[in-house]
Amino acid sequence: MPSSRTGGRAPAQRAVKRPAAPRPPRDNPMRRALIRARKAWDRPLTAYYLILGGSLLITVLGLVMVYSASQITALQLSLPGSYFFRKQFLAAAIGGGLLFAASRMPVKLHRALAYPILAGAVFLMVLVQVPGIGMAVNGNQNWISLGGSFQIQPSEFGKLALVLWGADLIARKQEKKLLTQWKHMLVPLVPVSFLLLGLIMLGGDMGTAIILTAVLFGLLWLAGAPTRLFVGVLSVASAIGVILIRTSPNRMARLACIGATEPKSGVADCWQAVHGIYALASGGLFGSGLGASVEKWGQLPEAHTDFIFAVTGEELGLAGTLSVLALFAALGYAGIRVAGRTEDPFVRYAAGGVTTWITAQAVINIGAVLGLLPIAGVPLPLFSYGGSALLPTMFAIGLLIAFARDEPAARAALAMRQPRFGRKRGAGGSVVTRGPRRWNTMRRRASGARSSGER
Repeated sequence: MPSSRTGGRAPAQRAVKRPAAPRPPRDNPMRRALIRARKAWDRPLTAYYLILGGSLLITVLGLVMVYSASQITALQLSLPGSYFFRKQFLAAAIGGGLLFAASRMPVKLHRALAYPILAGAVFLMVLVQVPGIGMAVNGNQNWISLGGSFQIQPSEFGKLALVLWGADLIARKQEKKLLTQWKHMLVPLVPVSFLLLGLIMLGGDMGTAIILTAVLFGLLWLAGAPTRLFVGVLSVASAIGVILIRTSPNRMARLACIGATEPKSGVADCWQAVHGIYALASGGLFGSGLGASVEKWGQLPEAHTDFIFAVTGEELGLAGTLSVLALFAALGYAGIRVAGRTEDPFVRYAAGGVTTWITAQAVINIGAVLGLLPIAGVPLPLFSYGGSALLPTMFAIGLLIAFARDEPAARAALAMRQPRFGRKRGAGGSVVTRGPRRWNTMRRRASGARSSGER
């Protein structure tokens, strides 16, 4: 046999060089955390947790600050230091019951309560003007004594009445396709709102009247009112407001205190507004410490009611005030999300009305403390001292929770939860586990619910 020239083996072939496989992208922890946060934010129960958790945190922090800010005022009145805190805690306990009841009520029952609550609020607001029944506090005739140290302010319940009744009215008109006519959009919503505003202004409480006006405009905006209708109603409301301000020296003085830096700004006495700024300025980044406020020792009027945000800034600093603002922002976002994702017109209008009410009142109160708005005399929702303001607000929060739970995807997510306690046990104490049939049913319900607009 012929042999090769080398006398040995055949030359080895060179291996073909293959292109290198692309390296997998490096795992970016920031990007991974952002994706997880976005998925968590889009979950069906996000609004439910934001409303429940945010409102409870605001209420608990408000109880702590009421106790801190009201001690000196209570001692000056020869009362126990925890006097105002105990009353606020009692109101919060009752309000918690109202919140739970409202969160468990069906939407039909909420609509059925609209007219009774409106009639009751109007009746109580009329009683305020009856001599011997109504009481004047700080120059405003808008209180009714319940005996002892307990009083009630019916105008606070007027906000809840307007939200429920207005939402039910507009929803029924939308079902009958009457909102395309401007007279059906205005009547009887605007006349009844003006009736409530008139009863409130008889007592001189312009701050509550401003909030009711904001709720009215929020309902009209959600109902799709045209711009010219907004301009007309806003023009009438602005003209009435200018007249009421110009004819009241007290309101003119409050208007002159916007941005004041000295207690005496011309003819206006801006003591409260300026000392609120002093309290915020002395708080620094983390505050002087809980209970260590200086302004609450008689320098700052209404330290535990209208100006409790200033004491919060002094004792908890910028970090505390920003935390309160973040909680209100989360509550407002959750309310808007509930109103935007529902297909029930009543739920949309009621959720939008409650969100407008709480956010507008928070903006007016905080803006007055910061010196950006005139002092309107309205409390910070869920935070300031006052049971009359706390009870209807917590009922309204219960409404939002009920609406958030009623979303199709949220209902399916709640149904898919495995109970941690109370599991069924079989013979011999063995835990009975659920079969796959139930789980598959829930999966089908959840997938069907996502098609309703919930991502």
